[in-house]
Amino acid sequence: MRSPLSCCNRMRTFWDIELRDLRLGYGETVVLENFSAVLPAGKISVILGGSGSGKSTLLRHIIGLARPLSGQILLGGQDLFALPPKAFRRIRRRMGVLFQDGALLGSLTLGENVALPLAEHTRLSPDDIRAIVRHTLFLVNLAGFAGYYPSELSGGMRKRAGLARALVTLPPLLLCDEPTSGLDPVNAAQMDALLLTMKKRFPDMTIVTVSHDMASVRALADHILVLADKTVAYAGDLDGLQKTANPYLRLFLDRAAPREDDGAPCPAAADLDPAVRGRMAEALDSWLESR
Repeated sequence: MRSPLSCCNRMRTFWDIELRDLRLGYGETVVLENFSAVLPAGKISVILGGSGSGKSTLLRHIIGLARPLSGQILLGGQDLFALPPKAFRRIRRRMGVLFQDGALLGSLTLGENVALPLAEHTRLSPDDIRAIVRHTLFLVNLAGFAGYYPSELSGGMRKRAGLARALVTLPPLLLCDEPTSGLDPVNAAQMDALLLTMKKRFPDMTIVTVSHDMASVRALADHILVLADKTVAYAGDLDGLQKTANPYLRLFLDRAAPREDDGAPCPAAADLDPAVRGRMAEALDSWLESR
């Protein structure tokens, strides 16, 4: 495996991601622990799990926004958090990130948002930057919208704009946090199709997406990592996941609610004191009549 530092200015860099004996969290709160996994180079990996399972926390650590409590995150064989500061910054510049809400700057036009990484980190001429931005917007079906502001775009368009900004530097590693969240089924399917198109156009790119959308997982995933109970519940391909007999994974795959344990006592539901309920009703009536 070649070092990402040896060819960081070229697209042909194969970055697998090795998670070795990781323990992640914030302060004294441990979110994930005692797990190891590999997200393969040149593939689309999907990190799957329920809300609060640690998906976004893991992504934040891979990006380098937070340091593991223990363990290692290796990109192309390089321990990300053992690198000197300059090398650490060089690797992070080669990551493209699509944030969950697009994270576009409202005071900049769409073209200016997409141009930002090039304007901040390269010495390209304004004409070259404009040409690259136009081409990148064309790739995500936003040609003609460079002059629009984020507030003038639909949710799906803002997602695609965020993807354009993530792709504009041709990163070897593309990280997407919930790329289909908040989208209707049609726009979600379009986003999946767009990611697959990008993978065909840039076959050397390693793509990692965080999701809880099984339709998206089935459309995209070459490799799947499922998080549950602070660790890895499954790592492998879609076929293996669909054949699993693991009770938690079956609930997740079949979109079924867990049945209550017949042997466990059912806690009594706490009810509001009738006197408090009466005062609340009177206060609400008074407020409504005063409008």
